[in-house]
Formats: sequence, structure tokens, C-alpha cells
Amino acid sequence: MTVTALVLAGSRPGGDPFAEQMGVAHKALIEVAGEPMLARVVEALRVAGCPRILVSCAPGPVAQLATRLGAEVIAPAAGPSGSVLAGLELAGTPLLITTSDHALLRPEWVHQLVDGAPPVSDVAIMLAERQAVEAALPGSRRTYLRFADGHWSGCNLFLLRGPAARRAVTEWTRVEADRKRPWRIVARLGPGLLLRYLSGRLTLAAALERLGGRIGCRIALVPATDGLAAVDVDKPADLADVQRLLGQ
Repeated sequence: MTVTALVLAGSRPGGDPFAEQMGVAHKALIEVAGEPMLARVVEALRVAGCPRILVSCAPGPVAQLATRLGAEVIAPAAGPSGSVLAGLELAGTPLLITTSDHALLRPEWVHQLVDGAPPVSDVAIMLAERQAVEAALPGSRRTYLRFADGHWSGCNLFLLRGPAARRAVTEWTRVEADRKRPWRIVARLGPGLLLRYLSGRLTLAAALERLGGRIGCRIALVPATDGLAAVDVDKPADLADVQRLLGQ
């Protein structure tokens, strides 16, 4: 695999209450099955064959761990999208993006995204359909994007495939604050699309096509075959679920 990987491991302003609750300085250091989450993510990327692994984080214990894991530390920017732009400037494309709290990350998911991205796409995103998530982890509470062709949850896996991908990341900086309110994102694409979304008639494929046309890049969806790809560790309930799954 010739894809460089970037792991986002920045800190929230003012600290992370979840990390503090778990007695560590950063969420990436929370242990899952005896290993810090960041270590699990880096190992999955290495097994997947990524020749270069970047970790975006501030100086401190996370950076020290990343260095011990053999990853390359880069300074974070303002917000996740800013950090992705910094990684893009450093490493170019193709660039795989994931997060340090993706404790269940598996090499096969990485391959599914990289191999499943259409050759003509500039950006590929992995999403899991609600039925797949609920089948893999019944009772899991996730945020879903509700479209006419299904309810989809993000998998924290993105692939930037070419120079036009930079336009998508720049757009991301504009919509970052609305990621939990998809109707606001759709509203940026025009009142017609917003009406179709609110009435349940907008498909995800149509939304991605319109968004890509608006910003000048081609965006592709790669559906996750495993619903667990949408499970990250944001709160104690997630941690309990992941610990139980790994224990099994």
C-alpha cells in the first residue's frame, strides 16, 4: 500500500472531560484491552501496510507515545480540518485520515476504503448503514445522517486521493461546527435540496454529487461491510462496549 495515514489526536480546548474521568491527560491514552487507543490505531494502520503514519498532536505524552510507536508527529492546527490541511501539505495525496479514538480499527477496513474508492473520485468516505451498525452492536447510540436511501453513520475513515481533495477539506472547515446537524450542511447546497432532505426524499448519493459539484471535486461513498467501523470511543458507554467486544 502506498497510502500515507494521518491520525488525528489533537486536544479539545480546555481539556477532555472523558479523559479526565479516566485519569489520563488525553483521550488517545485511554487504555482498551490493556493498550492505549492510539497504539491500537497505529498498529492497525501498520498491519494494513501504510508505509508512513503521521500523528497530529501537541507536544506531551501523546506525542511521546506516537514517537515510541514509530509514527511521525506533526503539530496540530485549529480544528480537525486544519490539522488535515497541515497533513496534506506535508504528505500530499493519497492520504488516509482516521482518529485516535477509533479503537476497533481493523486493517481490512482500511483496505476496503482504499480498494473500494472509485478511480475517478477525489475523496472517498466510509459510512456504515444503520442496520449494519445495530446488527454488529445492538443498542449502540450513534449519530446518523438520515437520507432517503438509508440512515448512515460516519466511520472516521476518509481517503484524499488527488489535488482536488484540498477543496473538500477547505469546505470541511466551514461545516465543521454543524457536523451533528446535517440539515444545516444540506442547507448550504440550496433551498431545493434542503426541502428534499427535510421531506425525506434526498438520497445520500444525490447530496454527495451536489456537494462535489459545488466545491469542484468528486466525492464517493464506500459503504462499510462491518457496522463496527462506525464505533469510536467518545464516552464511557462506548468504552464499555469496546472492552466487551475485544474481550469476546
